[in-house]
Amino acid sequence: MTIPRLLIAGTHSGVGKTTVMIGLLQAFTQRGMAVQPFKSGPDYIDPGYHTAVSGRPCRNLDSWLVPPQRLVTLFQRSAGQAGLSLVEGMMGLYDGIGALGEEGSTAELAKRLRCPVLLVLDAGSLSRSAAAVVRGYLQFDRRVKIVGCFLNRVGGPGHFRLVKEGIEKLAGVPVVGFLPKDDRLNLPERHLGLIPSTEDQQWKKILGPLSARIREGVDLNAIERLAQQAEPLPVIARSEGPKQSKDEIASGISCLAAAKGGRTTSFAEVARNDGRTLSVPIGIAMDEAFNFYYQENLELLEELGAEVVPFSPLHDSALPDRMAALYLGGGFPEVYAPELTRNRRLFQQIRRAAASGLPIYGECGGLMFLSRAIRDSRGRRSPMVGLIPGEIEMSGRLQHFGYKRLRVRKASLLTKKGEGARGHEFHHSVCVGVPTRSTAAYEATPAVGGKGRLEGYARGSLLASYIHLHFLSQPRWAGRFVQAARKWERGISR
Repeated sequence: MTIPRLLIAGTHSGVGKTTVMIGLLQAFTQRGMAVQPFKSGPDYIDPGYHTAVSGRPCRNLDSWLVPPQRLVTLFQRSAGQAGLSLVEGMMGLYDGIGALGEEGSTAELAKRLRCPVLLVLDAGSLSRSAAAVVRGYLQFDRRVKIVGCFLNRVGGPGHFRLVKEGIEKLAGVPVVGFLPKDDRLNLPERHLGLIPSTEDQQWKKILGPLSARIREGVDLNAIERLAQQAEPLPVIARSEGPKQSKDEIASGISCLAAAKGGRTTSFAEVARNDGRTLSVPIGIAMDEAFNFYYQENLELLEELGAEVVPFSPLHDSALPDRMAALYLGGGFPEVYAPELTRNRRLFQQIRRAAASGLPIYGECGGLMFLSRAIRDSRGRRSPMVGLIPGEIEMSGRLQHFGYKRLRVRKASLLTKKGEGARGHEFHHSVCVGVPTRSTAAYEATPAVGGKGRLEGYARGSLLASYIHLHFLSQPRWAGRFVQAARKWERGISR
């Protein structure tokens, strides 16, 4: 399966990958091309920018959270519908979960997808040394195909020519473009990185200057040629996957979709063919305060029979009329805590719904929203929904950051006792008062080294945790969520 594709990787974090990615997405889209964006790793914020600029939902490709075959299938499923696919890497090209292995790194993803790499360098303080950096990246792992370089924060045309000549003659890699030092190209940031694109539209002010700089300093034809050098990917046939019953497939145990005969077969198709009637509404918190969702999580729920119903805890005074479960994702409830607190009618509705047994799943920001209160760094307290008997205290540093291995401590809305899964944490707060041994959802252990700890809250039809889950890591859990919603809906309708 031939898919023109290119992975935008960096020598290190902060090198400007996202700005370069946005610029290229915009430039190729303006040429009339259908460009499919992807993001390596567990990031939620960068994909929002990619989606806004390209007009196509960005997909997360996380080689640690998602099993290899599902990862490649996910890529093929979306990339096959576009003329060009661009993947933004995370951190530095070879940075993963440990010091000695490639697990979880952009380099690992490049090899799994057989994807050529465009290496982005911050050339601001470099000249001939840039060639040494590129040669080092080339030699570190010859299986990673670095096919071109892109220079960021360049001093001007003369500086560009100097660095370009050194890299091309001393490292043997073409330099296909540059962006200059220009404060107008900086994206807005705060404590968890970039400000989400859905919150503040001021970021769009960079698009004009960025477009001009791309036209001036980037060879788009050369970049397209590099993408066309990608090796064919094997079509993953359904027979290559594990054997499953129809019930298992409809419950979400298989991968998101399986390619067969040049088309994809989704869970929904399998379920319909099995004579099932599927459509159960799940309310999804979606606004400036809550917008951290993997696109694949939402689509998997839909393909398992859910109807995704967005609502806003910030702006809606009532829950959606027809709803059989709640999914409260991550985001920045701490930034909007005073506004959330004023929505007392919605809080009361959620409490009543929880008392009736409504399935409720909260991740990170969702956990914070379901707690008793959020207390900011100045000690100001904003009451929240109060379903979780603990309070959130903001911290000045990251807490428990990184990939986690999970062991389920007790059966819950999504889980069965003893199951394992993988997840990710990224937050600047702690929940004081929970978990306790009787209510903890998981034992969470760092992916590399470190001790396990109690994490999350599970009681009745409520499950909440700081851990972000990718449902393709454990599709059974998505299936159970939909089943719980359907069961609740049937119980209410009787």
